[in-house]
Amino acid sequence: MKQKLVVFVLALLVLLAVSIGELRQRWAAPLNIPQDGFTLIVEKGDSLRRAANRLHASGILEFPQPIALYGRWTGLDQQIKPGEYLLPQGTTSESLLTLLQRGEVIQYQVTLPEGITLSRAIEILAEQEQLEITVSGQDDDRILEMIEPESHPEGLFFPDTYHYARGDTDLSILERAHAAMQATLEEEWLLRAEGLLYDTPYEALIMASIIERETGLPEERQQISGVFARRLEQGMLLQTDPTVIYGLGESFDGNLKRSHLTEDGNPYNTYRISGLPPTPIALPGRAAIHAALHPEEGSALYFVARGDGGHVFSDTLNEHNRAVRQYQLQRRKNYRSAPEKTP
Repeated sequence: MKQKLVVFVLALLVLLAVSIGELRQRWAAPLNIPQDGFTLIVEKGDSLRRAANRLHASGILEFPQPIALYGRWTGLDQQIKPGEYLLPQGTTSESLLTLLQRGEVIQYQVTLPEGITLSRAIEILAEQEQLEITVSGQDDDRILEMIEPESHPEGLFFPDTYHYARGDTDLSILERAHAAMQATLEEEWLLRAEGLLYDTPYEALIMASIIERETGLPEERQQISGVFARRLEQGMLLQTDPTVIYGLGESFDGNLKRSHLTEDGNPYNTYRISGLPPTPIALPGRAAIHAALHPEEGSALYFVARGDGGHVFSDTLNEHNRAVRQYQLQRRKNYRSAPEKTP
């Protein structure tokens, strides 16, 4: 009887050893992942067992039970993070668990270009299929609450490239963009040149947005800033078309008319109002903000687009009128008022 018990125990030990060996082999074996990888989406509230069963149903994981049991035994099933994961070839059960625990989800990116309006930025975010769209527009209550104590959201969001994961919201990116603009404006304001006429960083932001819309050439930003600074100092009107166009809103059809420049009802018509317009007119980048706070010294009071993306600067009205006749009234076929966009 004793001998039979010994044989039985030995058999159990052999069976256990074989089972452990097989489990180790399965644990270390690569999953059945196609050459271009496999995308696994773990929803909020998903358990590790549910994720494993989803992989099993897709033919990726042949045996889902061991990974689910291991996760429950170690507590890892409570630590997996929701999101979208790209599983490359060679992924094992162990490396899959590590991936889910660390939350190494697929990252996407969206670019909000310098010089666009906030409305256009919200449209760009709405075009991102992986984002959860929650913002109704620039007058969304959450945006207005975010920008307090300001009342108009234009210009208060930093144009940049933002990374995000599937399931993030458009509002979360706007929150990051707002925080980035606040930080950038504060940094640049502390380094501003002396003798500026701006009383607040917000006034500098308004000027930066105008500079951003007037030129995309890095070497011209501080020149244009200098022209506008001298105009403000001398009590001249800014007379800048981009502000008028912004004030026209959706009614602008691409053709700026003389009647637009003479009407009094547009609060952004800098051909009629003195000083700065009431708010920014676009999302300025750091370079434009820096230029607004570091206007180039000189004597130019006028500039006109010369048709290749740059401008001709003039000290006197007579010089300016000659430049206007040369570059505006006799436009070339390939005339451009702004620099050509690079791919």
